[in-house]
This record gives sequence, structure tokens and C-alpha cells, in this order.
Amino acid sequence: MGARSRAREIALQILFQYEWNSGYSMEQVLQEYVSGLLAGRPADNEYTLEFARRCIRGVLEHREQIDSVIARHAKKWRLDRMSNVDRNILRLGVFEILFAPDIPGKVAVNEAVELAKRYGTDESGAFVNGILDSVLNEAEHQSGQQ
Repeated sequence: MGARSRAREIALQILFQYEWNSGYSMEQVLQEYVSGLLAGRPADNEYTLEFARRCIRGVLEHREQIDSVIARHAKKWRLDRMSNVDRNILRLGVFEILFAPDIPGKVAVNEAVELAKRYGTDESGAFVNGILDSVLNEAEHQSGQQ
């Protein structure tokens, strides 16, 4: 698994934990997660952790706009009805599509789909792909008009 793929996996796990236990700051959740990793397995390198931090901070900084985009593209699905895993995978994907110009949109979609297949239900991959593909098409269309 590449460093960025691993970072996305870490970001997903931390965003999931943060949403589940909102009494902690994001830095506390991140530190507890990293400490747990160090106790149980080899440490991730600093590049991987820094990319995970970038994704986490980006999702949190733009969360209102990201959630609005997801809600617009998730026909017949409210965010609060989505599983925590699917919702946070979508947030990561939308963050990368809209706010990380150094990451090709198709890479963001593919990485999110892989996370969904690994951590979600049997339907999560198709669900995430459908929404993110729609987001990406809209973003590409808008950037082409400018």
C-alpha cells in the first residue's frame, strides 16, 4: 500500500473516531491513534502522517461545504442516514476533488472506492463511486467553463 493510500486509511479511521467521540479534539484523537499504532506495529513515516493530517484538517475546515456538496449529489440519501464510514469516505473524496488540486480527481474517486470496499458494506463501493463521480463531473464541468 502506498504512503498516500495508507494516509487516507488513517484519515478515515481518525475522522470516524472523531465523529464517534466528539468530546476529544482532533489532535487528541490523532495522538491516541498514532500512539496505538506505535504500540502495535511499525510506525508510519512522517510523510504518511502529514498527508493524513492534511486530509483531516481539510475535511474539518471545509466540512460544511463538503457536506452540502454530498447532500446535493446523494439523491434520496440524507447525510445522517449514511453510515459513518461511507459519510467520512465521501468527505475525504470530496475534499480531494474540490480542495486538493495536486490530486487528480479520478485518483481521489478510485482511492475512496477502495476504502469503501475495504471498510464499508458490499454496496459501499458503488454508492461512493456514484456520488463522487457525480461530484467530479460537476467540478470538471465548472472548471471547464471558467
